[in-house]
Amino acid sequence: MQSVQTQPSPARPADDATQVFLTLTVGGKPCAVPALSVRDVLGPQTITRIPLAPPEVAGSLNLRGRIVTAIDLRRRLSLPPREAGAPRPMSIVVEQNGELYSLLSDAVGDVVPLAAKDAAPNPPTLDPLWAAVSKGVHRQDGRLLIVLDVERVLDFGQA
Repeated sequence: MQSVQTQPSPARPADDATQVFLTLTVGGKPCAVPALSVRDVLGPQTITRIPLAPPEVAGSLNLRGRIVTAIDLRRRLSLPPREAGAPRPMSIVVEQNGELYSLLSDAVGDVVPLAAKDAAPNPPTLDPLWAAVSKGVHRQDGRLLIVLDVERVLDFGQA
């Protein structure tokens, strides 16, 4: 029996690191959230309005017996409301401090790995409201994805 000697594989350089994101669209703007922060992705849901809630809160929905607060990302990011007849929003369910929240987006894309070397800080021309809830941007297929910081999106007093 012949012995085969193998060389240990060299360590991957740090700039080869990747993170996995869920892509979404809000008001025509391509965005992403870290996939590890996503608990569920749901199609259009029945949302019950909550009296006296902040304007960003679209209402609540029921997810397998748990009450989930629905956040309208368009309102949160000061974008115009959906046009009449537009498809109902999709829900991206995230957990923050033991509570479930649904981030309402216009469309949900793919789960994609993005190389850390393609990450960049927020450009100086990014709207201050968007910059307040963004971790930075990623280049993907000739476009910039705004990486949303879920914790800051849910902090209504922040932006």
